[in-house]
Amino acid sequence: MELALEFIQSMKVKLISEQRGTLKAIEQVSEEDITWHPTPESNSIANLVAHIRGAAHSRVETILYNIPDKRDRDKEFERGLMMTKEEAYQHTKEAFDIILQYLEQLQSEPEQLLSQPFLHLPPLTYSQVNNETTALNLMMAMFREVHYHTGQIIYIAKMRKGELTWD
Repeated sequence: MELALEFIQSMKVKLISEQRGTLKAIEQVSEEDITWHPTPESNSIANLVAHIRGAAHSRVETILYNIPDKRDRDKEFERGLMMTKEEAYQHTKEAFDIILQYLEQLQSEPEQLLSQPFLHLPPLTYSQVNNETTALNLMMAMFREVHYHTGQIIYIAKMRKGELTWD
C-alpha cells in the first residue's frame, strides 16, 4: 500500500502544479485568445478546456457521483466553440478539482487502485480505456491526457501573449 499511496500523492502534486500553470496561462490571455486557434484544423483554448472538462465528467464524475454520461465529445472540438475567459477558467478549475477529488478518495482507499469502476456502467465508446480498466489505468490515462492538453493551452497562450509570468 505504501507504493500506492506514493503514486497517488505524486499524481496529486503534479496535477495541482498543472492546474496552477494552466489557470495562470488562462488569466494572462484576452477574451479573444480563448477562442483563437492557430490554424483552421487546430483547437482553441476553449476546445481544449471543454475537452478536459468533458473527460473529467465522463471518466470521473460518473464514478464519484453516479452522474449519467451525457457528454457530447464532438461538440468539444467544434470550430467556433464559444467560451468566455471566465468560463474557461471555471471549467478548467472544475475539471482538475474533480480529478483531484477522485485522487483523494483513492488516497483514503488505496486498494481501490486495482478496482474496475466502470464495470457496471454502459460501454465506453470514445475513451482510451474500456469498461474493464482499473482505477490505476484510468488515472494514468487521465494524467497523460490532461498533461497533453494543458501543454497545448499554455503553448497557445504563449503564441498569443508572448512570455507568460508564473509568479
